[in-house]
Amino acid sequence: MPEGKAATELLTVGEVARRVGIATSAVRFYESEGLISAVRTSGNQRRYPRHTLRRLSIVVFAKRLGIPLNEVAEVFKPLPSDRMPGKRDWARISARWSDLLSERRDQIERLRKELEGCIGCGCLSLGTCKALNPADALALDGAGPQRLLHED
Repeated sequence: MPEGKAATELLTVGEVARRVGIATSAVRFYESEGLISAVRTSGNQRRYPRHTLRRLSIVVFAKRLGIPLNEVAEVFKPLPSDRMPGKRDWARISARWSDLLSERRDQIERLRKELEGCIGCGCLSLGTCKALNPADALALDGAGPQRLLHED
């Protein structure tokens, strides 16, 4: 941090975007979705508290992991908007996402195993291949990768 800048300094939309690695339009979008909040200067310019950087970093990372934005917004609702969330606040988020993240990890592991099998089989094991779907029988179970979604 440059000398003389206070830790409570408000940041411009450009500074926030640069620090988090997203577009300024994304910062404004996340504000419109209620994930972050800004104050307005006398010239009506947005300024963001420094703790916005942490919130947006969580949003960006959650998005990378495939957590829907509405789930992030739901988890962020009880967080204070006027200060940096505390340890208990973050612990609540962690507990809420724990099962979701475990399930995603299991799905990724199943996909990894399936892909390893496909690469190694060369389609010689047609009797056990999970990619096969004769007569489109799995369409009755719904859209998507039914065998991977419901494998025990």
